[in-house]
Amino acid sequence: MKVNPVKVQLIAYTKEPYDLSIASARTCYSSKGIIYPEDVSKDEKAKMLRDKIARSTLEAGHLTTRQHPHFIFAIENISRMAVWSFLHSHPFYNSEQVSQRYVEVKPEQFYFPESLQRNIKLYEIYKNTISFQIHSYQEFIRILIPYIEKEYYNIFPYRKKQKERWDKIIYKKAMEIARYILPLATFTYLYHTISGITLYRYKKMAEVSDVPSETRELVFKMWDCINQIDPLYAKEMKDPLPIEETPEYKFFMNLFYNNQEKRYTKNFIKYFDQKLGNYYSRLVSYNTSLKEVLLDSIFSVLGYYDVNFNEEEILKYLFDPKYNIHLASTLNETMHSKLNRVLYHIHFTFQKKISHTADSQDQRHRLVPASRPYLMHQFTGDADYITPQLIRSNDNLNEIYHSYMEKIFSNIQNFLNSGATLEEACYLLPNAFPVRFYESGDLLNLIHKWKMRTCYNAQEEIFHASIQEIQQIENIFPFLKNYFRAPCNLRKRADIKPFCPEGERFCGLPVWNYDLEEYHRLI
Repeated sequence: MKVNPVKVQLIAYTKEPYDLSIASARTCYSSKGIIYPEDVSKDEKAKMLRDKIARSTLEAGHLTTRQHPHFIFAIENISRMAVWSFLHSHPFYNSEQVSQRYVEVKPEQFYFPESLQRNIKLYEIYKNTISFQIHSYQEFIRILIPYIEKEYYNIFPYRKKQKERWDKIIYKKAMEIARYILPLATFTYLYHTISGITLYRYKKMAEVSDVPSETRELVFKMWDCINQIDPLYAKEMKDPLPIEETPEYKFFMNLFYNNQEKRYTKNFIKYFDQKLGNYYSRLVSYNTSLKEVLLDSIFSVLGYYDVNFNEEEILKYLFDPKYNIHLASTLNETMHSKLNRVLYHIHFTFQKKISHTADSQDQRHRLVPASRPYLMHQFTGDADYITPQLIRSNDNLNEIYHSYMEKIFSNIQNFLNSGATLEEACYLLPNAFPVRFYESGDLLNLIHKWKMRTCYNAQEEIFHASIQEIQQIENIFPFLKNYFRAPCNLRKRADIKPFCPEGERFCGLPVWNYDLEEYHRLI
């Protein structure tokens, strides 16, 4: 049976993490200047003090000292599901992982739960479903190419003369759409950088995800890497919190009873979708005194007030790239600007429904956090999926795509009916499966997100969701109209050339001249 265990390598790390943590703690109370790591372990007396401080700070929750050490892991043979549910479910990390939009998935690149080795029937259903999904993915790429070619050369008619030069781009756009068929079991590989305190939390929360068996194996291998370089630092990390002690487990045990799970889930899907309507993202909460808060906080930062002040004149220094050059910068240094930080005080909350593949990118905006679900508790057994715009625009493509999805969801239900667990079954969900959730953010970080995601190269669902979010905000607060746009628009207003910063990835359209109502795309 095919089982590829997760591979974890520690590529780089802060040396002497345990001693460094305690040296930083002692420095807080040092009248002699910096205490260095070698100072805290120079003799037995120093080591006794070191260990005493380690115990007391850990027990009291004074944990910033453990945040100084950092670790860079190279991780392979990990499922997209585990990355979404665990590694990327919090803001305190950095990852660079292989892209399904630009790298083709191969038939051998899938996670097989070790538990399936004990049941041949379940293993065969799982394997056959994975096989159907990868073959459908490969077939759909070929089917999509002529449709994408047509749309692509409508945008770039002059490129048709050198067709062979652009074949790879068209193929990648076909992969981008076809990946909706792929299962969440698809392997990824990535660099993952975290601080020591995040790894402490990983150890404690190792079983709290949609796929606890896989994440537990991952975390213990990460922990073992640290144990090999600094056993004292690794020894401090507590054992995982038993799943039975979590609030989610207690809720499910107390309120999901008498085999009524599907009824509750279907009730939820109906309730959520009715409230959402036709939106990808619906504005549900915001500051009603938004303008007043912005103006007063601007006055506070600048130490300025004139009883005859002009609102429009004041606000342009915050929102107009001609005056606020940071808005057009690709470095995203706004949080280091005193004036831009007034945007932290304005918050919006959105109800959202996007595919898993889109949300895997949406959650990378770590400072626009969300409360994401246990995914199989949004599974009803019905074929429930998001359809990309190009497919929706063509009856033939829509029929083919629908047939793929019907077969996939039928296989998943058969897998469950045959005795599979929710944990095992969630790996078979396609990338197209909708994630229904709520997301909130302050205006500073939302502006950065909207800038990146209204670019025509952005993932299409997040592109459309961002436009909907901006439109709703502009309708309620007209004074904000025309400020939140794609990078090229902001760069034009700041007189930064070239307007498009994407180089060869230029979308081919003069988006810098578009009104928001003109932001439309199929690919």
